[in-house]
Amino acid sequence: MLIQRSGFQSCAELMQEFSGKNGGRSARRLVFEGVGDRDVYNITAPFKDGRDVILAGRVEGRETERSNVLFFRRQDDVWTPHPDYPVYELQDPFYTRINGELIFGGVAVIADPLEPERIVSWETRFYRGSDVRSLRPFLTGPARMKDVRLIELASGEIGVFSRPGGLLGGGPGSVIGFAKAGSLEEVTTELIADAQPFYEQFSPLEWGGANEAHLLSNGWVGVLGHVAEFDGGDRRYRAMTFAVDPASGEATRMKIIATRGSFPPGETKRPDLQDVVFSGGLVRKAGGFADLYVGASDAEAYRIEIEDPFLEYEL
Repeated sequence: MLIQRSGFQSCAELMQEFSGKNGGRSARRLVFEGVGDRDVYNITAPFKDGRDVILAGRVEGRETERSNVLFFRRQDDVWTPHPDYPVYELQDPFYTRINGELIFGGVAVIADPLEPERIVSWETRFYRGSDVRSLRPFLTGPARMKDVRLIELASGEIGVFSRPGGLLGGGPGSVIGFAKAGSLEEVTTELIADAQPFYEQFSPLEWGGANEAHLLSNGWVGVLGHVAEFDGGDRRYRAMTFAVDPASGEATRMKIIATRGSFPPGETKRPDLQDVVFSGGLVRKAGGFADLYVGASDAEAYRIEIEDPFLEYEL
C-alpha cells in the first residue's frame, strides 16, 4: 500500500481517479417520519443498542442551522424517532465502542447571545455509557474544532483524530491530525489540540475531516471522511477513505468513494450545497462490499452499496 509522504492531491486529481469507477449500486434515499417539516441528514450508520437497531441523525429546519440529534428506529422502510431515547442539541452525530462502552458525540454550536441564529463557534462533545439511555458527558474537544473521532486500537491504546486549522472549524486550512492516548481517561482537550496533522494531505485551498474510524484486521485504522472544496460560489464535498498506521502515524493516499452524483437527485438546503455528500458511517459486509450511509446536500440521507474501500489496506 502507498504511504503518503510528500505532496498533496487536489480534489480535481482525486476526481480524475474516481471517474469511470463503479460509483456504487442500490443507492436509495432513507425515509424519515415523525419530525414534522424538518430535514434529516448527516446520519450515522445503523447500530445495535440493546435489542434495538437504531441510527442517529441531524434534524433541522430548512432555514436554520440550529439542529437536534434524534435516534431513529426502522419500521418497515420508514425511520421514526425512538420514543424512549434522548434528544441532543447537536449536529452531525457519530458513535464508536471503546472497551465495551458506547461512545457517542456530535458538534455543539456556540451562538452569538445577541443574535441566536448567528453561529460564532463550534465544539465536539462526547458522551459515554453502556447504552444510549445511560450516556453521560465526559469530554469536550477544542474550541472551533469539528470532526474529532476516537477509536480503540489493537494495542488497547486510543487513537484520536482531530481537525486543526481553518476558520471556525472548517473551510480552507482545515486538515486531519492523529494522536494516541494510553486510555480513554487520558484523552483530553489538550491532547486533541496537539495531535500531529497530516499537513500534506490537502491542497491549501481545500479541506477535509474524519467522520468514522474502523480498526482493520492488520491493526491499521481505516478512516472514512470527506474532502471538500469551495469555488467561491458552490461547496463540493466528497466521501473519501484512507488508512493510518498507528505505529508510525503515517497515512496512505486518499481516494474518493462517492460523490453527490452517486445518488439520485433530491432536495438541497441551499443552491450552493447541491454538490455535498457528508460521510456518516460504513458497514462492511461479506463478499467484498460495504453499505455507505451519507448526508446529501444538507437536506437528505442515503444508503449505497459500494466495494469495500478498506480491503486494499488489509493486504
